[in-house]
Amino acid sequence: MIRRFRPAATVAAALLLASTCRAEVKLNAIFGDNGILQRDRKVAVFGTTDRPDAVTVKFAGQTVTATPAGNVWKAELAPLAASVEGRELVVSQGDQTLARKNVVVGDVWVCGGQSNMQWEVHQCAGAKEATETANNPAIRLFTVARGGAPERQADVGGTWALAEAESVRRFSAVGYYFGRDLQKAIGVPVGLISSNVGGTTAERWMSAERFAAAPELEGMRTPQGRHDLYNKMIAPLTGFGVKGAIWYQGESNADRPYHYRHVLANVVKSWRETFGQPDLPFFIVELAPFTPIVNAPVDQEWAVVRESMQWVAGNLPGVDTVSITDVGDERDIHPQQKQPVGERLARAARAWAYGEKVVPAGPEYEKAAFDGGRAVVSFKNVGGGLEVRGGDLKGFTVAGDDKKFHPGKAVIEGTTVVVTSDQVAAPKAVRFGWANYPVVNLWNKDGIPASTFRTDDWPVIKQGDK
Repeated sequence: MIRRFRPAATVAAALLLASTCRAEVKLNAIFGDNGILQRDRKVAVFGTTDRPDAVTVKFAGQTVTATPAGNVWKAELAPLAASVEGRELVVSQGDQTLARKNVVVGDVWVCGGQSNMQWEVHQCAGAKEATETANNPAIRLFTVARGGAPERQADVGGTWALAEAESVRRFSAVGYYFGRDLQKAIGVPVGLISSNVGGTTAERWMSAERFAAAPELEGMRTPQGRHDLYNKMIAPLTGFGVKGAIWYQGESNADRPYHYRHVLANVVKSWRETFGQPDLPFFIVELAPFTPIVNAPVDQEWAVVRESMQWVAGNLPGVDTVSITDVGDERDIHPQQKQPVGERLARAARAWAYGEKVVPAGPEYEKAAFDGGRAVVSFKNVGGGLEVRGGDLKGFTVAGDDKKFHPGKAVIEGTTVVVTSDQVAAPKAVRFGWANYPVVNLWNKDGIPASTFRTDDWPVIKQGDK
């Protein structure tokens, strides 16, 4: 009998081939150690596999199975109650088992936008105190790996972390302060998914399907392209349970400030479609003051961007804006004060997403009446009343039929502001803070500054640009 021996290199190659060909079940990275699942709704757990066997998911006493379709599988857990107890999420297929440890149940929020949302805690005012007091296992943090893709991706890059000094230090400052205040108020675990990239336009955060379905976007310029960030940083989360989203973006769309309202509205719709929630709460940060102060009445792009944000809030249910006119910087597009931004977003969420009886935002324009030489402006979100911070009211301008604006004298009368001008005998329009850098000081007594606004619908700067 002749014995044949395989060379060692051949045996090693065969073993390597066997290992690389071995069937494997995978979980989307959003299901990881120290993760969180959305409470009070059915929970989809999903991933990929290269074999047809059923996939079993076990969590919190539930066992569910899924039959793969192609190389994708998705199982659905029944609604889960909030729980601070870290439990194990177990996924198995045949002889393979994956276990994700210390998974809690609570509310998950997506933190989207460009650099002012990306800006990390260590880059902002108050970083030392924030990191020293950060230890809170009821807050879970996930930063999505940044980058775009020409097609929708199946998996997302990133890992969950507990809110501890180092993880908080490197996390979105606006997102962390929002989550910290929200978690304290609602008393259940909060998960924050930071998905943002500096210097990016909104159309890159929208699905191709949503873009194609919106006739108002037809013919729109997209100088940075479109859909790529959505494809890699939002689409892989499709079906993952979330409570809502916060958004800080708009600087990169200021070249088309009026048309931005249509772009942003479709970003909101796109994300609602992605997460399967047509009423997904969505809270928007009105842009902070920036660029040199102009003392004369002007028409500038960032004022129109803020109005576009308010237009979205007024035309889509479950959307609101927050004003941050007090935290700007003439020379820095990234203001250091991020804590008030997060706090105000949390307040808006507490009011609109959780039904808490708090004033959700600062004073917002409601209506105006013009009587002789007076313009009387009424507001929503007056709360405990209107107040001026520091001297006389600033930032009001008024115009007559000639549409030329002049500085106005403004005084608080009850829950209204009365505006007059010696240069305008019969006012027809009032604008407030209508500039890139608004110099304003109207607040409510609940401690939130008023949003900028205009009462007219006259053409504004770059209104026809898209």
